[in-house]
Amino acid sequence: MCGIIGYIGKKNASKIIIESLQRLEYRGYDSAGLATLDGKDLYLCREVGDLQNLINTIQEFPVKGSLGIGHTRWATHGEPSKINAHPHTGRRDQVAIVHNGIIENYEQLKEKLIGKGHKFKSETDSEVIAHLIEQYLDNGAQILEQAVLCALMDIKGTYAIAAVSKKEPNKIVAARCGSPLILGVGDNETFIASDTSAIIPYTRKIVFLEDFQVAVIDDQGFKISNINGSSVNYNITEIDWDVTAAQKKGYAHFMLKEIHEQPQMVKKILNEKLDFKNLDLKIDELIKIKSQILAAHQLIIQACGTSYHAAMIGEIIFEYFTNLHTDVEISSEFRYKHFIAEQGSLVISITQSGETADTLVALKKAKQRGLNTFSLCNVVGSSIARESDSVFYIHAGPEIGVASTKAFTAQLFSLYLISIFLGALKKNIKPELKNSLIKDLTYIPSLMSRVFDVENYIARCADKYHEFRDFYFLGRGINYASALEGSLKLKEVSYIHSSAYPAGELKHGPIALVTENMVTVCIVPKSVTYDKMMSNIQEIKARKGKVIAIATEGDEQIKKYADDVIYIPEVQEIFSPLLVAIPLQLLAYYIALKRGCNVDKPRNLSKGIAVD
Repeated sequence: MCGIIGYIGKKNASKIIIESLQRLEYRGYDSAGLATLDGKDLYLCREVGDLQNLINTIQEFPVKGSLGIGHTRWATHGEPSKINAHPHTGRRDQVAIVHNGIIENYEQLKEKLIGKGHKFKSETDSEVIAHLIEQYLDNGAQILEQAVLCALMDIKGTYAIAAVSKKEPNKIVAARCGSPLILGVGDNETFIASDTSAIIPYTRKIVFLEDFQVAVIDDQGFKISNINGSSVNYNITEIDWDVTAAQKKGYAHFMLKEIHEQPQMVKKILNEKLDFKNLDLKIDELIKIKSQILAAHQLIIQACGTSYHAAMIGEIIFEYFTNLHTDVEISSEFRYKHFIAEQGSLVISITQSGETADTLVALKKAKQRGLNTFSLCNVVGSSIARESDSVFYIHAGPEIGVASTKAFTAQLFSLYLISIFLGALKKNIKPELKNSLIKDLTYIPSLMSRVFDVENYIARCADKYHEFRDFYFLGRGINYASALEGSLKLKEVSYIHSSAYPAGELKHGPIALVTENMVTVCIVPKSVTYDKMMSNIQEIKARKGKVIAIATEGDEQIKKYADDVIYIPEVQEIFSPLLVAIPLQLLAYYIALKRGCNVDKPRNLSKGIAVD
């Protein structure tokens, strides 16, 4: 997805926009640009590549104005280039727009506009919006918002847009449908942004725009209407994110900082959800839908990417603790699937951003079927949070690194709390077992911290293996999903080809690729499948494959077979994914560093996918 920022106030707009784009760059970094208005003068500046290129140009050629819009792009239609960068303008450069989303009927609209004399400069679908707005202004629309509303009536697809016009140099018109957009309410200044991280340093007062809502912002404030022009009520939400959470705090990269934040983050979730005195969980979000939960005979968990791997672990622990039949679905498939669900089933949606397009559409489909909905989400007030019957906020804080780390473990830890709570609620877990499980969870933050004792060793492993071109990740049981997540992290940040399998499937095909040039990461903590994993490792070594093992402290036997062993503290098998995640993340991070990759901004990726 792309990042949008807009500003109206008394300050220099370009400075605010640049600073905000730096906090939004994880949403796209193929190109960036801004447009400001000073009186009726429109200043436009765009650059391809890293945001620093735009910063350098603005420093050399400063732009004026206390009103402006900015954009950082993740390319969909048209390759990354200066001409395809936002903002886009209409045929007479009277209107400038920024856009996040996909206009599905842009080719038909473009043909009609070309027939009316419009000439297009870019390959993007977004440019058609600027031409449409300008055409409506030429055809008699009296004010910018009227032209925007008319243009939106013509558009099919998803959008978050902000538009400015030379004719009204003190106004921004913004709208959304399927892509996130918020307003920030400051002192004599108003902001528009794709998400809260962009504007937290300036204001904590946020208005979350709903689909088909239009905001008109000027130097007097703002008003919000629906697409038909009728005024709508809105709420101002106070965001409690720590400003410094979106800064590196001395770490070389956001990814490393966020990996190191995990023990403290888990501790924060415990402090919020656990009554330590009585060793009891307090999850009001589930009490809110208690009757639906007690009536449910089936759980369906749906998610994408890293959140899907958390969901796979969730499937195992929900069935273990609640004895409820649980299915896990990839959102992009679930939304098109003819799924069978009992009436009253509970659909759990897992998402970091709360704006993932496929997850949101799948959630709406579940609601249309009359199913109960519950979501795990990191972003307060996001679309999925608002759409669900109840929402559990994981409170991981802003995650700036594109490859998810702390949000994954926050989701995991939250799923453990929720599954134990549900198990007790449905009387599948006896009180003494519940207390024992909760007590074990209270040790997790300190155990996670101990994993960092082997960080230097992991860095040395990265130095040893970073030039290998192919990796396998193997796990069994609950740690098969950990293998999938470890493989995904390596792919995302180091661009190494990697695949993950349940270890028992190795001999059913994948073993054909094992040679001295293949590295296999084996997740082999103490478990009921430990002996089976050891057999798999010996199969790999018999074919001269390299093995990195993630094993339990004190396991000396593993050293006989693995080339390198990364130890984690001893923990119950069911909780082991919480500890396994950290060495997998660190291994991917340090391998990527050795390969010279940009770990915070991997190529072709962006944070959260609000287009499908």
